[in-house]
Amino acid sequence: MTIIKAYAAHEAGGVLEPFEFEVGALGPHEIEMTVESCGLCHSDLSMINNDWRSSQYPLVAGHEAIGIVTAMGDHVQNLQIGQRVGAGWNAYSCMHCSPCLSGRQQRCQSLTTTIRGRGGFADRLRVQDIWAVPLPDGLDAKSAGPLFCGGITVFAPLLDFGVKPTDKVAIIGIGGLGHLALQFTRAWGCEVTAFTSHMDKASELTALGAHHVVNSRDDAALKALRGQFDFILSTVNVSLPWHRYMASLAPEGQLITVGMVKDPMGISAGAMISGQKSVGGSDTGAPDMVAKMLDFCARHNITPTAEYFPMQDINAAIDHLKSGKARYRVVLLNEG
Repeated sequence: MTIIKAYAAHEAGGVLEPFEFEVGALGPHEIEMTVESCGLCHSDLSMINNDWRSSQYPLVAGHEAIGIVTAMGDHVQNLQIGQRVGAGWNAYSCMHCSPCLSGRQQRCQSLTTTIRGRGGFADRLRVQDIWAVPLPDGLDAKSAGPLFCGGITVFAPLLDFGVKPTDKVAIIGIGGLGHLALQFTRAWGCEVTAFTSHMDKASELTALGAHHVVNSRDDAALKALRGQFDFILSTVNVSLPWHRYMASLAPEGQLITVGMVKDPMGISAGAMISGQKSVGGSDTGAPDMVAKMLDFCARHNITPTAEYFPMQDINAAIDHLKSGKARYRVVLLNEG
């Protein structure tokens, strides 16, 4: 038996406390990695608080882990001991359902997620070999963790929905997800508009890649953009005047949300029929897509803007994230 040392919540909304648990022998397609760092995401807070009514306690969250492969199952062929890898939202997929066989393993019918199992707020983490994706040379390992959730969440829609370099793109909400979406779409070649409620960040958003910055609370400014955008990516989890954003789409434009908005979006059929516009959602990405994203980041020098806390200060890091002061991602480091 192997003992993993972690930090766990023992009840909904509880503080995280040191926690140890035993794991058995590695499966044939399983790897174990020593966790060097792990990003802290709002989804972790949702799981700790049981906001999605699916948490089981004690809960070890954490799904943006970077580390070194230290053990492998007998049938692992795509990795090597000592290799630095990352693991994100997904941990295990069946590899025989239709989504898995077609390369969409993130939509596996029996998918196991890292965040709902024994996650990365620990000294070690186990995942299926395909979900441990090697870091390419030139990518900063210390800040790379958030790419495995926040990064792939906003990169995948560029591929899935056919965003072109000639498109005019808007990003709603420039936080942990949005600041990466700005960098991706600018490097993609798009003309990029950032919608933000914090106009004091305008110069910062321009530096991240925005050609234009618009106050999302300015109804007149939004009206003036009627028919402008080929693609809008929303990263927020709050209700907005969606009819205004639909009106800002060009014919055949797409509004895609990656934010878990609780209330119905209330978009009328007429708003979609006029100009054949569409509304959709996006999840994460398959391992191959994650690898492509990492290569893209290395090629274009795209890195998350992160603040760092020692893993043992995880509760202080959580309080910092809750305060809304994080710029833009929080990363926990296993020091020593």
